[in-house]
Amino acid sequence: MSINTSIIDQRLSGVQDEIREEARNDLGIDDAGRLKSLAFVYLCVKTMLDLERGEAFDCLTDGGGDFGVDAMHLTEEVDGEFGVTLFQAKYKISLEGNSNFEENGINALINAIRHIFDPSAELGAINDRLKVKVEEARSMIRDGFIPRVRAVACNNGLKWNAVAQDAITRAGFGDQVNWEHVNHDVLIGVLQRLKPVDETLRLTGRAIVEDMNFSRVCIGRIPVTEIAALMKAHGEKLLERNIRRYLGLHGNRVNEGIRNTLNSGSPSNFYFFNNGLTLVCNDFSYNALQSSDYQIKVENLQIVNGGQTCMTIFKTIEEMRAGGKPVPVDASVLVRIYKLPKDNEDIVLQITHATNSQNPVDLKDLRSNDEMQQQLDASIQELGFAYRRKRTDGATRSADITSGAAAEAILAVWRAAPHQAKFLTREHFGKLYDLIFNESLNGAQTVVAVLLYRVAENHRRRPAASDPLFVRYASCFIAMQMGRRLLKDLNVALAGLDHRNFARAQGLVEQSGERYFAEAVRDVGQALTGLYGGQEMSMQQLSATFRRGDLIGRLLEVSI
Repeated sequence: MSINTSIIDQRLSGVQDEIREEARNDLGIDDAGRLKSLAFVYLCVKTMLDLERGEAFDCLTDGGGDFGVDAMHLTEEVDGEFGVTLFQAKYKISLEGNSNFEENGINALINAIRHIFDPSAELGAINDRLKVKVEEARSMIRDGFIPRVRAVACNNGLKWNAVAQDAITRAGFGDQVNWEHVNHDVLIGVLQRLKPVDETLRLTGRAIVEDMNFSRVCIGRIPVTEIAALMKAHGEKLLERNIRRYLGLHGNRVNEGIRNTLNSGSPSNFYFFNNGLTLVCNDFSYNALQSSDYQIKVENLQIVNGGQTCMTIFKTIEEMRAGGKPVPVDASVLVRIYKLPKDNEDIVLQITHATNSQNPVDLKDLRSNDEMQQQLDASIQELGFAYRRKRTDGATRSADITSGAAAEAILAVWRAAPHQAKFLTREHFGKLYDLIFNESLNGAQTVVAVLLYRVAENHRRRPAASDPLFVRYASCFIAMQMGRRLLKDLNVALAGLDHRNFARAQGLVEQSGERYFAEAVRDVGQALTGLYGGQEMSMQQLSATFRRGDLIGRLLEVSI
């Protein structure tokens, strides 16, 4: 038994306590053995996708009729494509860690991929949690979006064997499906709080070094072979401050372009085709008497822009070496190295934000120190709640409100944009930020929106027997109507909801929340009838309807 195997096994005890109540209520899992297996799936999902607790648990589909898929996560559409991650986990009670991931598990994932992404294929026996996600994916496929699939096989042992690999190859999915193995070593590598990386970077050719404003800047070229060696030695440790996880070689056009250039007949052109890397460090030194080919010694090195490029370079060169191909020693990439003041974290965030802002990334952490976020933090704290502006590893309590949950709730409940709340989360702290967190927003409005949204979300996750099918897709729309009813009972416009009547508003949510929900469900049902004339709708149609926001105008016309 390795130390990493034992660390993960110990960690699962705390994870089981974290998800025990939801596992019992949402999945009907209370047995100790099944709960531990579920905890392992949850830990893999939360860690590998970097999700909040509620988002990670919502991905779980484990149980009867799970179609060989223990968890499923969908991303939003970007450039005509959307990402889907499928997890299957096999956790062994024996902690020897010497068993391969089971062949039947790989075969089950292959079969699931064949059926899930073919809208015309019959699903057969499948549980409701998974079916909702599958039909959502199929709805997007019917709308013309292309799925990029990531199949993740998780265990506390070894990777699948050659026979399973042959099955993957025979499946013929090509680059559209990327297969990954995650075990205790991978999880520990991501979970560990990482030590500073001190390294020597070997540049090629001339470079520019300049001191400015108590900082130092070096701009030069670094061979891709140096990048590959750096990533092999340190990997994810270098990406602690990078705001995106590696997207993989397959199914990502930018990363595929990087690989193709390195594999081309003229890899030396790579320098001209790539935007370069941005690195920050606490200090760097070099021999100023040299005129070129500097060896830069850096302390606490981090890649804040170009993590995708670095990981793709590393994986491509590893593939080339494994296949006996010559390594592109003439290929190099532009590098910017910034030595920054140790006590100025803000400038690191600003550099990270500026150098990544051309891509659709999650900006919650970068907005966390905005004046508006700080004001909300103080306002919400005075109301007896805690506002989590920054992500933490600890579990959230009922009195905790994350900035991501607040943005989604505010956009749905108060901004009359429920479809954007659900399906444009990547823009909540980007293009939609000023709409959501405008100057009129206060702590009371934020907390009330979240409390109302939680009621609707609880029904989405655990529908009552009387809840219609569309509840699984319409929580944002239902929450919007609930907010309108709350304001009517308070007899105020939104601007009139503040700390002075917060206690009354909170009491109304607690006392009348279920009534608001039932009446909002009736509103949505009537709007659907008006839109479709009472014809029966499939899950795919429902998913598409709420994704497009066809009902918003009809709902806002409803007299409350």
